[in-house]
Amino acid sequence: MRIAMSVALAATMAGCATSPVDYEATLSQHDQKWASPECQQARVAASDYEVREKEHPGWGFGVLLGPYSMGLVAAIKEHEQKQRKLFARDVHLQCSSLPLPKELQGDLNPASAQTKYP
Repeated sequence: MRIAMSVALAATMAGCATSPVDYEATLSQHDQKWASPECQQARVAASDYEVREKEHPGWGFGVLLGPYSMGLVAAIKEHEQKQRKLFARDVHLQCSSLPLPKELQGDLNPASAQTKYP
């Protein structure tokens, strides 16, 4: 039980990615890319993702399954963090001429992530 709680706490404390919609608000609306159709599509996709994210069960799901589900909940939260970063990255690339911030750099695509087993 302690291990499950530690994993869940570590996943929570690992750093919360900013909501793509909140990240969008930090970008300059005076940028030449802001009014582009690609930027508008990226902002709509980010907004749709945020709505979908709020609709799923989240931490309450783990309560229903008991203490052994904490690992599952931690994995779900980690996936959400990656998705938020992907949408925020897409919004930045489509809506800003500024260089990509450090926290959004790197390969965040879940399809390219390979799990290594010991």
